[in-house]
Amino acid sequence: MESVSVSRTVDAEPETVREAMADVQQFMASAGFDEVTVDGDDMTIVNGFGIAAIELDLTLVDRDDAELAYEQDDGIFEEMWTTYEVTAEDGGTRVTATTEFQLDVAVVGAVLDATVIQRQRRRELNAQYDWLERVVAE
Repeated sequence: MESVSVSRTVDAEPETVREAMADVQQFMASAGFDEVTVDGDDMTIVNGFGIAAIELDLTLVDRDDAELAYEQDDGIFEEMWTTYEVTAEDGGTRVTATTEFQLDVAVVGAVLDATVIQRQRRRELNAQYDWLERVVAE
């Protein structure tokens, strides 16, 4: 399994951060995906990469150690899940997102590798944190 983790301290109380993240549609869209559809616990995200587009079907799941968590049901990964942990910290709230994934080599082949996925995922997570900072400041 490959992993990418990004943390940021947001200048807000944990409950304020949790409330913002509870708007899953907006929170997921803030990552910069081309399309985000949320229907209950089911989500679909679409993201273009040059001439190709990647579509992932995801399901929100309950995990004791995470404020928000989802896993892939269908897509380019053999396995993929993401967790967001929210913890109080002096002066704000620490949010840590971790995505673990195993590429499905038969699907991905030479087009994408783990390094490309990790780089893209860091951009997406940082965009979500930028959105969180804007929303909790309002």
